[in-house]
Amino acid sequence: MIELSTVKLPSPDMNKLLAHLLVKRKSIRKYGKDSVDLTTLSQLLWYTYGLIDGKRRVVPSAGATYPVEVYVVVKNVVGLEPGIYKYNEYNHTLELVKQGDYSRELARACLDQSWVRNAVLNIVLVARYEKTTGWYGERGFRYIYMEAGHIGQNIYLAAAEMGLGTVAVGAFNDEEVLGLLGLGEEYIALYVFPIGKPP
Repeated sequence: MIELSTVKLPSPDMNKLLAHLLVKRKSIRKYGKDSVDLTTLSQLLWYTYGLIDGKRRVVPSAGATYPVEVYVVVKNVVGLEPGIYKYNEYNHTLELVKQGDYSRELARACLDQSWVRNAVLNIVLVARYEKTTGWYGERGFRYIYMEAGHIGQNIYLAAAEMGLGTVAVGAFNDEEVLGLLGLGEEYIALYVFPIGKPP
């Protein structure tokens, strides 16, 4: 048997920007009633799935297939009517899907998690899975979930930088979430991220 030795590593530099954000990153489930503004939402969505150079995004994707689509369920954003919007990362715009406050319906689909209902907005990640499985077969599902993980970490770090709170919600009724967004069975629901200002 080979005897393993222990190597003492130099201490990490905790003064780096990323170190500060990682230390601040945590799940926050309580939000105050303060709204966020459209500029804050814009920056948050770019951090989530924005374009860097016309094609490449802020997260990696297997074979650059980019199967994820980003929806925003808006309750209280200054400069934006309540509603469900689809984020168009190609021209950095929001496209209205449904008008009105759907935070209660989304919370019900998320097994009545109160932080979904109480957030000023929720970012919902879904994927049109054939964009990736068409290239990689069944293994493509793994790549989609990996991509969702990359996006989720971006949302957490963005929230830490912007003084916002979020929590990754994975417990939901898939069909209800997709139905609320008006999507069919060619999609899979991945994540819900409530966003709000901590009290």
